[in-house]
Amino acid sequence: MTILIRNGTIVAPSGSFPGDILIDGEKIKAVVPGGMKDVPAGTEHIDAAGKLVFPGFIDAHTHFDLHVAGTVTCDDFASGTRAAVAGGTTTIIDFGTQYPGETLSDGLRNWQKKAAAGVSCDYGLHMSITEWNDRISDECQLMMDEGVTTFKLYMTYDTKVDDKTLYKVLKRLKEVGGITGVHCENDGLIAALQDEYAHRGGDVSCHYRTRPPAAEAEAIGRLLHLCEAAGTPVIDVHLTCEEGLKEIRAARQRGQTVYAETCPQYLTMTRELYDLPGFEGARYVISPPLREKSDNDALWRALADGEIQTVSTDHCSFTLAQKELGLKDFRKIPGGMPGVETRGGIIYSEGVAGGRITVEKMCEVLCENPARLYGLYPRKGVIREGSDADLVILNPNRTKVITVSDQLSRCDYAPLEGRTLTGTVEAVFLRGQLAAEEGRVVRENQGVFLKRGPFMNL
Repeated sequence: MTILIRNGTIVAPSGSFPGDILIDGEKIKAVVPGGMKDVPAGTEHIDAAGKLVFPGFIDAHTHFDLHVAGTVTCDDFASGTRAAVAGGTTTIIDFGTQYPGETLSDGLRNWQKKAAAGVSCDYGLHMSITEWNDRISDECQLMMDEGVTTFKLYMTYDTKVDDKTLYKVLKRLKEVGGITGVHCENDGLIAALQDEYAHRGGDVSCHYRTRPPAAEAEAIGRLLHLCEAAGTPVIDVHLTCEEGLKEIRAARQRGQTVYAETCPQYLTMTRELYDLPGFEGARYVISPPLREKSDNDALWRALADGEIQTVSTDHCSFTLAQKELGLKDFRKIPGGMPGVETRGGIIYSEGVAGGRITVEKMCEVLCENPARLYGLYPRKGVIREGSDADLVILNPNRTKVITVSDQLSRCDYAPLEGRTLTGTVEAVFLRGQLAAEEGRVVRENQGVFLKRGPFMNL
């Protein structure tokens, strides 16, 4: 069956243009600027006049069915990917984890079992490395062969690695052609500050006070000097602050290749939310934490200027009851919030409609850059002949109010509850089939595992 999406504005980083897109099966058969004249008989027509047509969005930072902080994230692969595709995300890359005593193969098998709960968009996996020895080093090549070509390292939490291990991993990934994203926070500084504030019990504001921008910036700087010594590129995930951005700029000035990711929450929310009365601020506890309005502004500018390459969500959702695990001790509040469902709408509304970035830049950071950086291009992230027919039709003239009552995530709150967004995702196609319409998933469990290639330099 063929489908023709007609009269839309096709969005690409190199420029947007009016045209038609012909879908045949799972693939894009033709992209015709100005419109297609000879349409195959029996083709279904979809009119996208006045609307924007994007490649399917890619979210390269999710945590579904993750055991952490004494509990498990409330969204598993089934609910998380339903929420994703409803919001225009047709591909997610989740973080598989090697728990203590496990091999990387164990971690991969565990996450593939989790995904067996059902996936409604396509998915890939990173592998988080938490222990290092000769066997794990050998397995890095196996992961590459399995299509798990990107990795994750933590500089804080129980899963952290020390500088010696970090350097060794960087060297090994250089050998096999992989790349790692790194959670950058100074674990020792955070622990010392938490000791200072421990007497304040469940005071949510202590979360921000014990994870200052300096903790993030120092870790970014240290990581980048290790990368300098190892001669490897790296990805700084969920960048939150201008102080950290300055460390990335300094490394680039030294000639290093550094990729940066930020998230919608660091563009739209500020640390004042931690000062809400009672325990209300706990719903915004994430790590690294929310920062100042000046940091929001600095990140938007960096996004517009190409200093930040991707916008992912770090979707790591907990219910309000789960957040109450830290009711008497702020250190025990599970860190994370939902976001996979609203990312596209937020970036269009606050970024494009808000005059901060162009629609082409939005396509670059949500579609093409993550496809290239995470080994999916040109199958994903682009509207061109032969690519998967993953498409998002967005109406720039409609508004939508974010509310928990509408969301598909199992989380029982919406961080931006009540905010009106300009621009609405009306239809989402996954490999040529309508998967979501008007925020409703119309085809579930159609996602497949994506065996990814090595990263491409941006």
